[in-house]
Amino acid sequence: MADLREWLLVRLAARNWLASDPSLDLWREPADLDADIDVVQTGAWFLPDERPLPDDLQAFLDAGEPPVYVGFGSMPMKASTDLSRAVIEAVRAHGRRAVLMRGWADLSAVDEQDDCFVVGEVNHQALFGRVAAVVHHGGAGTTTTTARAGRPQVIVPQGADQPYWAGRVAELGIGAAHDGPAPTAKSLASALETALAPETAERAPAVAGEVRTDGATIAAKLLITQLS
Repeated sequence: MADLREWLLVRLAARNWLASDPSLDLWREPADLDADIDVVQTGAWFLPDERPLPDDLQAFLDAGEPPVYVGFGSMPMKASTDLSRAVIEAVRAHGRRAVLMRGWADLSAVDEQDDCFVVGEVNHQALFGRVAAVVHHGGAGTTTTTARAGRPQVIVPQGADQPYWAGRVAELGIGAAHDGPAPTAKSLASALETALAPETAERAPAVAGEVRTDGATIAAKLLITQLS
């Protein structure tokens, strides 16, 4: 077993893989690395998600104009105060309905109005094509899934690589980077104004056409090649 592990490490270390999409992530070889570094950018690794949306969510989507999705995944958003109310007020300021992903931020409805729908874990690949914009924390997966869906996005970065993705989304003209980790109703409404603008809505589908959908396939083929 030890010999097999060593053999695999030698074979797989022969080439560096970058699992991000070339149209979203502009790989630049760091100047302090060996000039002979061999990096292949495979594209993001996704498998098709065939799960249907829950019936009640489907009914909400069918009942009106595309809503704004807001979800921060595993980010607790501890710097924010009364986040659910801020989010809902920001979305309503644009006359939009909202789909809130509960997540670790524990987003919830703040009143009895019928313009908000709260979900748990859900198929983003199926949902994002049905919304007007996606507000999220800027994880690589959510950023790429939103871009692939051709929808504008607002990123509220919390740390790690999230500020980078927020910057890329703004640079590409497919959304807005929120200023700071703690959105208020006013600041988020301002970012949504950019995301919901006609020019952003036109640009997002154009970039979606450039996003690779075969990253996992390319990685699998590389693995087979390196092990053969």
